[in-house]
Amino acid sequence: MSQYYDALETRDATEREAALIAAVAKQVAHAKAHAPAYKQLLAEVQPEALTSAAALATLPVTRKSDLSGLQKAAPPFGGLAAIQGAALTHIFASPGPIYEPGSIHRPDFWRLARALHCAGFRQADLVHNTFSYHLTPAGMMMESGAHALGCTVIPAGVGQTELQLQTIADLKPNAYVGTPSFLNILLDKAAELSIDISSMTHGLVSGETYPPAFRAKFAERGITCYQAYATADLGLIAYETEAVQGLVVDEGIYLEIVRPGTGDPVSEGEVGEIVVTNLNPDYPLIRFATGDLSAIMPGQSPCGRTNKRIRGWMGRADQTAKVRGMFIHPSQVDKVIKRHPEIAKARLVVEWRDQADQLSLQCETASPSSDLSQAIAASIRDICKLRGEVKFVELGSLANDGVVISDIRQYD
Repeated sequence: MSQYYDALETRDATEREAALIAAVAKQVAHAKAHAPAYKQLLAEVQPEALTSAAALATLPVTRKSDLSGLQKAAPPFGGLAAIQGAALTHIFASPGPIYEPGSIHRPDFWRLARALHCAGFRQADLVHNTFSYHLTPAGMMMESGAHALGCTVIPAGVGQTELQLQTIADLKPNAYVGTPSFLNILLDKAAELSIDISSMTHGLVSGETYPPAFRAKFAERGITCYQAYATADLGLIAYETEAVQGLVVDEGIYLEIVRPGTGDPVSEGEVGEIVVTNLNPDYPLIRFATGDLSAIMPGQSPCGRTNKRIRGWMGRADQTAKVRGMFIHPSQVDKVIKRHPEIAKARLVVEWRDQADQLSLQCETASPSSDLSQAIAASIRDICKLRGEVKFVELGSLANDGVVISDIRQYD
């Protein structure tokens, strides 16, 4: 089989961009027609006018942090799903609680087959799947992708380490799916009990950080493991390739990186929040803000895949801070910045000084002045309802880490 899952992975970047923009426009029309919440949210949007990335960036953002409230108001999916009746075969529950739809009638519902294929999974592989099958969709996400490739799956789930080791020793699966930390546990326990699990030669890990030490250890034990970035609501977002240089974006989504707290795309290389439009017609999430930080990497992957690459998970975008009894959100800081075009970049720092919360807005600007400082301070009072000082810093001095509100309070 080819090293690529399909021709989409190596298509011309301009062709892909045009195809994805057209697909998003079609998905918007579909969501307006079949998902009650989007019928209202996108009421003023004309899908035929969505012909560019700039036009897509004007669409409203739906935030993952709002899902629980939306679903309580309109159970079970907040009016965001377009699937119902017999087509809906599963309802999953994630912490929150947040409920997600699933359907075995749509093969590879979460599109994990692409990442599994890149990690070396092929037809007739026997896959030991250690993701949970209890309420959360993780186990089914990986299983449906493996089935799409023609693999056989052992639904191991989590825990019961010794039973899992005996199963591996007896059935001899050649592939592993799960978290890297649990694979590490299996390897250590197998060595302790002198159980042979050397049948496993490749794997796909997800759900947590994949440390270089684990990668090296797995390789020493004869297991080549790549990682995938996926969520219960969106499915596969990006996956690691043999180049091991960032994560290549999946072909079934439209991905943007925006300034936290806003829907405004940032420049290539700048850290921001991952926003995804899912092209699955059953769950047409439009500009869904994941709450995760990352950045687009420059250039193309050496592996030959031509889609954008992200740097992987870089933290959380939800930087809300409670100061003097008031919540301050990244969106409020963005409003302050937009009031003053002289500000190139800014970061609100929250400190504990003199037994009280203290705010300071660090502003990169080429034209610092007393008048500008006073005007910005007035905007902070007006928008954040709190007083804060203004500190001018040199252009380019603030770190490129996606942080809008830096809470560095330390209490004595």
